Amino acid sequence: MTNTQRVHIGKQHPNAYKALIALSAEVEETAAAAGLDPLLIELLKIRASQLNGCAFCLRTHTRDALKKGENPDRIAVLPGWEETGYFSGADRAALRLTEAVTRVSDGHVRDEDYDEAAAVLTPDQLSAVVWLATVMNAFNRVAITSRYPVGG
Repeated sequence: MTNTQRVHIGKQHPNAYKALIALSAEVEETAAAAGLDPLLIELLKIRASQLNGCAFCLRTHTRDALKKGENPDRIAVLPGWEETGYFSGADRAALRLTEAVTRVSDGHVRDEDYDEAAAVLTPDQLSAVVWLATVMNAFNRVAITSRYPVGG
């Protein structure tokens, strides 16, 4: 761990951070208009944050999911979603695509993952899932790099 005080980049360049927040709001509206379930949207954010190890975003989006009525069991099993019966085919495709976008350095977004999503999601939904993952990954990197505080 560094002894250097981390720069809070959202405060250092607030206009850039406001632009990211505005992009996030636009993507949320796009996802809702595409018919993605608001609970799935939160789960996709949580899953990207789990993969990135972003405690700040995990706390935020877990709380948001619970407030929206998400089943705590679905949140609890999210790291092992493939082994459960909690998720529909569309949920599973969206989760797999979110993982692929988040892990883009592990062989890019494989055709199999994209094709699975394209088979069950509309083009608008598919695009919204990719945008959600893209924005969540950006927020994760901001929070992790700046060491946003979580807990005591």
